[in-house]
Amino acid sequence: MKNIKCECGHVNPEGTVLCEACGKPIEGNQHIDGNDQKKLLNMRYDGSARRSQTYNKSIVDKVWNFFSSVKVGVWLIVITLIASAVGTILPQEMYIPADAESRDPAIFYEARYGLLGQIYYQLGFHELYSSWWYMILVALIGISLVICSIDRFVPLYKALKRQKAKRHETFLNRQRLYSETENISSDDKQKIINELQKQRYKIREDNGHILAEKGRFSRWGPYVNHIGLIIILLAAVLRFSSALYMDKYVWVREGEQIVIPGTDREYYIENKQFILETHDENDERFKDAIMKEGGMIASNYQTNVAIYKQKENSVVGADPELEKVTEDEIRMNHPLKLDGFSLYQAGYQLNEFSSMEFKIHEADDENEEAMGTFTIDLTSPEANHELDNGFRIEVDKYYPDYYLDDGEPASETNFPRNPAFVFKVYPPDTETAEISFVGIGRNIDATNQNQYKLGIEDFEMHNVSGLTVRKDYTLPFFAIGAAIFMIGVIQGMYWQHRRIWIHPKDGSLLLAAHTNKNWFGIKKDIERVILDTNVKMVEDQQELDE
Repeated sequence: MKNIKCECGHVNPEGTVLCEACGKPIEGNQHIDGNDQKKLLNMRYDGSARRSQTYNKSIVDKVWNFFSSVKVGVWLIVITLIASAVGTILPQEMYIPADAESRDPAIFYEARYGLLGQIYYQLGFHELYSSWWYMILVALIGISLVICSIDRFVPLYKALKRQKAKRHETFLNRQRLYSETENISSDDKQKIINELQKQRYKIREDNGHILAEKGRFSRWGPYVNHIGLIIILLAAVLRFSSALYMDKYVWVREGEQIVIPGTDREYYIENKQFILETHDENDERFKDAIMKEGGMIASNYQTNVAIYKQKENSVVGADPELEKVTEDEIRMNHPLKLDGFSLYQAGYQLNEFSSMEFKIHEADDENEEAMGTFTIDLTSPEANHELDNGFRIEVDKYYPDYYLDDGEPASETNFPRNPAFVFKVYPPDTETAEISFVGIGRNIDATNQNQYKLGIEDFEMHNVSGLTVRKDYTLPFFAIGAAIFMIGVIQGMYWQHRRIWIHPKDGSLLLAAHTNKNWFGIKKDIERVILDTNVKMVEDQQELDE
């Protein structure tokens, strides 16, 4: 890197626009026409050299320079926003409805949304926010924010820390606000200094040269914003760690006890009872809504549960020894919270079949007198059933939620809402099976030659609760990042960095001022401090050039 020496003797790094010591322009910002008009100084970063404008030799320099560009950062954000919008066109895989025809994404998207869903799935948009390329986009935005901030913060901090009260005359007369007054007394100068101090300006003096400054901390507002955004991006990435974030959906049947997902088999939940309460159909407030919805408007969804914890001395491989931790009611918007987990009431299924009892009788018996019975657990049906009278029943096909698909039997869901079976019936002392199709209101003899017939004798039903199990340790990071971001917004929006230079020159006085925003405000400050003095009011040289 080639250093540049100013006429004041200070050596500046290559790329410096204004001398770090005296402020004299080093390169650029020269006169713009032959009328001796002066171009206003570029005070961005106080003219200090940025690394991205200084080094460009190694691969590290080129990468740094690429990500330090604001234009690159904006394009990364735009691309990520477009990708995020695409991810909202259809539900993500984690939000496939629990009662969907199939929770297999390869089947669900095509069945529900047709060709669009098939393309959406094949392009990987069904899990967009956890895809590697989306994570790379988020990481690149974070890298861009870090490099942009460092590339600008460090030189600006050094320039403001090193700034002196005594500045080159060219630096002053090429500020936007400038005036020159002849024959100024020392009393007028002291009166200006006193008034500046009353307005909470910090005064720095160097051999009669004055720098009055306030609100410097507002210059760091954008960088505080960047810190907040970086923390928010980190929190978003951390949500893909199962140790910090989890969102699972689980069905729990009445009377059933299952492991709570994500607890490493430490906690179990038992569904004691599901309660659905509805509004009175005679209630005038809901009468129209009840008629519109076909006779029912729910007022409360509630699951009464018991939570158990596995004892520490439980033997691995054996049935776990459990101790009850708590009993509670889970209602809509009233989750149960336990050891970092939250259980939300998210869905329900009424009157789901839990078991069915079947009987076998002779086909020509009009009284259908049972020759034997067997029971099938519909949540986990066994394939074979042997009766005491020698009959053997084999479950050949099981359709938990039966419907006809183009004339072929199929199951709409995996839940036993409308169970149907294809049975093979082996009479005693024979290996020749008779085929029967049995379901709710259906009893079909496939060959019309069966000697024996199956029928539904009895059944049991239960309600099922759909619960969301959520764990989220990233929320504090989002809160901290958002709070820091808002601090930066307030810091940069409601305060301004104002500087006023007073330069004595052979009995006259040069007055110049600069602010990063709100030029009207600094003009009012100057009007107040020069009141009752002979100092001329500054002129806005930008307006003069226009």
